[in-house]
This record gives sequence, structure tokens and C-alpha cells, in this order.
Amino acid sequence: MLNNNLNFKIYNSPLGEILLCADNNNALCGLYFNDCLGQDKIIINNKNLKIFDKAVKWLDVYFAGREPDFTPELKLNGTEFQVQVWKILLNIKYGETVSYGDIAEITAAKRGIKKMAAQAVGQAVGRNNISIIIPCHRVIGRDKSLVGYGLKSRRLDRKAKLLELEGAEFKR
Repeated sequence: MLNNNLNFKIYNSPLGEILLCADNNNALCGLYFNDCLGQDKIIINNKNLKIFDKAVKWLDVYFAGREPDFTPELKLNGTEFQVQVWKILLNIKYGETVSYGDIAEITAAKRGIKKMAAQAVGQAVGRNNISIIIPCHRVIGRDKSLVGYGLKSRRLDRKAKLLELEGAEFKR
């Protein structure tokens, strides 16, 4: 997940520390809540990169309860299918939600096939390395229930807080 060729910076959000990762081409390639990394300590080089300034500005606007009007440069590292799903996530509007099934239907149509498994979409959504900016938290169950996000209560609670911040409708 993380390697020595990346640059790191910590962002202190209202929901906990966020680790920002950037490559040497000034593109954001990771945004993780630190407690989700499964590592006790990470050495941060806090290199002063323009991409970190843009990402911090984006997060400041977002956590102030407003929709950012720009997206920092992103580097999507994944399979063709994962990247296709993540690009669909980028089109989910602030304050709105979609279901895994909705994304499966969109993906199937883009691929020219009749049907796509929502579970496959769920796996791709779960491998999103740039959370919040690529809004995987906006993907919920068809019945508007909170699902996904590792199905861990702390993570589902965080998903709920992000959706509440945006004023999105969902069921707890």
C-alpha cells in the first residue's frame, strides 16, 4: 500500500488524522485515515509539495461543511475496472448517494454488458486509496442503509459523519 517512493503529510481532520500520500509528479495517490492503515507508526517526511497544499485546502473547505469547487491532481493506481469505478465515484455529487447496484448498472453500460455484480463494484470501491476526495462514503445500500466501509462500526460511524456533514439522506 505505501512505499518509500512516496511523500507523506499528516492532516488533522475533525474525524482523526489523515495521511496524505503524493508521488514525485505532484499528484495525490493516497488519502487514508491513519487508524485504517494497520501500522503503529509511520515516518512522515512532510515534504512541502504544492499537491499537499491543494489537498489541505480541499479538506479544509470540505470539513467546513462546503463543497470544494476544485479537485487536486489525482493518480489512480488500480486495475482498469477499479479506475473505471473510481471515476464513477468522482461523479457522485456532494450530498448525494448512490447504491452499489447503481454503480454496477453504470459500469455494465459503459462496458457494453447486460449485468455487473454489485459485489465486484463493492470490492473496487473498497480498494479506493483516495478516500473522501474520491467519495466512496457516498455509496450506500439500495435501501439507503449504511453498508460497506469495511463494515467496522468505527468506520461506519465515520461514513455516517461524512454523509451528515454533506446533508445526505441515509438510514443508520
